[in-house]
Amino acid sequence: MTIQIPRGTQDILPGEVEKWQWIEETAKKICQLYQYQEIRTPIFEQTELFQRGVGDTTDIVQKEMYSFQDRGGRDLTLRPEGTAAIVRSFTENKMFGLPNQPVKLYYLGPMFRYERPQSGRYRQFVQFGVEALGSMDPAIDAEVIALAMEFYRSLGLKRLKLVINSLGDRESRKAHRNALIQHFQPRINDFCSDCQERLEKNPLRILDCKKDREHELMASAPSILDFLNDDSSTYFKQVQHYLNAMNIEFVVDPTLVRGLDYYNHTAFEIMSEAEGFGAITTLCGGGRYNGLVKEMGGPDTPGIGFALSIERLIQALEAEAVPMENNKQMNAYIIALGEKAKDYSVALLQNLRRDGLSVERDYMDRKLKAQFKAAERLGAQYAVIIGDDELSSGVATVKNLVTGEQKEMALENLKEGLLD
Repeated sequence: MTIQIPRGTQDILPGEVEKWQWIEETAKKICQLYQYQEIRTPIFEQTELFQRGVGDTTDIVQKEMYSFQDRGGRDLTLRPEGTAAIVRSFTENKMFGLPNQPVKLYYLGPMFRYERPQSGRYRQFVQFGVEALGSMDPAIDAEVIALAMEFYRSLGLKRLKLVINSLGDRESRKAHRNALIQHFQPRINDFCSDCQERLEKNPLRILDCKKDREHELMASAPSILDFLNDDSSTYFKQVQHYLNAMNIEFVVDPTLVRGLDYYNHTAFEIMSEAEGFGAITTLCGGGRYNGLVKEMGGPDTPGIGFALSIERLIQALEAEAVPMENNKQMNAYIIALGEKAKDYSVALLQNLRRDGLSVERDYMDRKLKAQFKAAERLGAQYAVIIGDDELSSGVATVKNLVTGEQKEMALENLKEGLLD
């Protein structure tokens, strides 16, 4: 019986993985420009972390987590998202006491959710995200959004739409919550069982329901913007002011709520408007989560961040026909003809590699013509031909595979010649 890859996962093979490497390097460069430092947390955490951090009423906790008990009987979960783990690490390692505040972090790694696999969505997927903890300045909200937009644009995406909203502070959310209950309660039996359960626990989540999104009560639901108190309204206006100052276009959408319980104040999504991208257009989502650090046992610390899927990013790049860089540039392919030349080529390759050159040789005992074809397939700039006669005279024939130019070169000067 042949063992196959688990459903909802993928192998990223050579030829494709270079796209991922290019995207990952771009993410790291952008974060360096914005002074966000990398953090790496475990792939599995205590299940309680996500129950408390993500929220009991979310689809992630109720339906999508990969949870298990280890041999010691501890309840563990493969991480379904990044923020809860970052907040746990921030609290546990007392990063709130660091001299440089806010603490600006980024992460890049696999997440796991049990959901129906579809185009661009996997059960194991890779997220890039940033978190800024410690500041209640609306300018940091604008900076986080700007970082996400700049990342996409630096990769070549143009058909982007930024949507923002405010979920308000605790007081504003409470007033909005009561209005939502009054709005939905008379006809709550029209809605799915999940929405019926959410009515009392977290009615805001009803607005995020995929099953009942076309119900008439959705369109007429009370807007959070009508319930913002003065502080929340001022804060949201200031975020918009900073985005305008950076010439970042956006649309205010009062129905945008995001799918996690910890969000408050600023919420945002970045969408692809590329033709043929698909029905689900969201590329990136994020927002502010004041109170989450305190929920995790730390001091009352504000925070904001975003996360995006690399898989969906690649889809968006393909939809806009953006060329993705291929970094497989190879300096030279060594063609050794004769036993002495083959023996010599083994040490030659190692020495050239130690000198920082990317080189390869034949290991399949191919004929000369086949070795030239292999060199071209691998993208070598030069082919270096060494036979027993050339070896005895201390020279090699070097052919530029781009221009076709061919010349002899002393073996002792080979490194310098291949770098010209």
